[in-house]
Amino acid sequence: MFTSFSTALSALSACSTAIDVVGNNLANLNTVGFKTSEVSFHDLVTQSLGAGLGDTQVGFGVGTPTTLRQFTQGAVQTTGGALDGAIQGDGFFLVQGQDGGTQFTRAGNFQTDEQGDLITATGQPVQGWTQVNGVLDTNAPPSNITIPTGTVQPPVTTQNISFDLNLNAAGVAGAATGTYATSVTVYDSLGNSHIVTATFTKNATTPLQWDYSVSVPDADVQTPPFTPLTGSLMFNSDGSLNTTSTTPPGPLNINLADSAAPMSITWNLLNGTTPRITQYAQPSSVSAVSQDGSPAAQLTKVAVASGGQILAQFSNGQQVVVGQVAMATVRNPDSLIAVGNNNYQLSAKSALPAIGIPGTGGRGTVEGGAIESSTVDIATEFTNLIIYQRGYEANSKVVSAVDELSQTTINLIK
Repeated sequence: MFTSFSTALSALSACSTAIDVVGNNLANLNTVGFKTSEVSFHDLVTQSLGAGLGDTQVGFGVGTPTTLRQFTQGAVQTTGGALDGAIQGDGFFLVQGQDGGTQFTRAGNFQTDEQGDLITATGQPVQGWTQVNGVLDTNAPPSNITIPTGTVQPPVTTQNISFDLNLNAAGVAGAATGTYATSVTVYDSLGNSHIVTATFTKNATTPLQWDYSVSVPDADVQTPPFTPLTGSLMFNSDGSLNTTSTTPPGPLNINLADSAAPMSITWNLLNGTTPRITQYAQPSSVSAVSQDGSPAAQLTKVAVASGGQILAQFSNGQQVVVGQVAMATVRNPDSLIAVGNNNYQLSAKSALPAIGIPGTGGRGTVEGGAIESSTVDIATEFTNLIIYQRGYEANSKVVSAVDELSQTTINLIK
């Protein structure tokens, strides 16, 4: 009979532990990337009473419960945060713990510190790869990711220009319809802009010929006046550019007055093998212009893109990949030990992590501008809370009953 005391007390202890687990789950209802824990009970060894082999078995109660963390997929919630990233599928972000060791997390609400390092919301550096001298080597061991804050992107000198346009086949030489001009802005080695103007004039004697003159303002060159680049465009009877009769334009050479390096610009008449210029009986007009230069630009924004890439956007509109977030998978994630701050570390039972780029090797993908919500289900936790509470109350009744029986037994002796 007195074994009932220890049996009921073990149940009280187990139910109390289970309620603690439920309380922790509910406390982390809104914790980013939190994974709910479930309680697993197991009974203790039984004793056999009487002469029969196992005819009467009485257990010794319930053992200390074990907790199993459920690494199920949480809901991906769009936040719009530039540095937020949500894992869709298996895997963990890598972070550097306070002891310098590697830890794992599903919480992707990242930010940057004063040194420009990418860190978690609780201050641990995020691991991955950073672009060095224009090279992003994802084959190297992952390390802390450093965001290039305050970076100035150097200018890119224009080397190629193009015009996609139609010249009016019904234009009359010497009239307004027989002349057309368009321009494109180019950039020198200092990032200064210059206007390149192309003027097309219909030839008075050859209907299928247009003459061109490409120039820059005299104020932009060292020794004005500027000598334009001139030549002719020949067209076929169907309005297409005659690439056989048309001599490709020579380079547009410009010696600048602003101390920038001399420019040599190539005018591309073809897009691969397709001519960019036509002559149809429609008003002369340009549909597109292009050039491959850019001015110096300030860093305006850094964001985690889908796939875990870290993109830097500059004031000239260009985007450059400056980093890559690493991801790890563990074959038995339920063996990981929670160490706080939404982080986990390996235990003696954990398999070695496989580290690589998101979306490869069975690793999940990363969705930028989003976070993974907690997997705690409030309805399930409330149901469990009621069950564990009822279990605690029931076993407390056992303690009370055994206590009364003990008093009765003692009274018999008296």
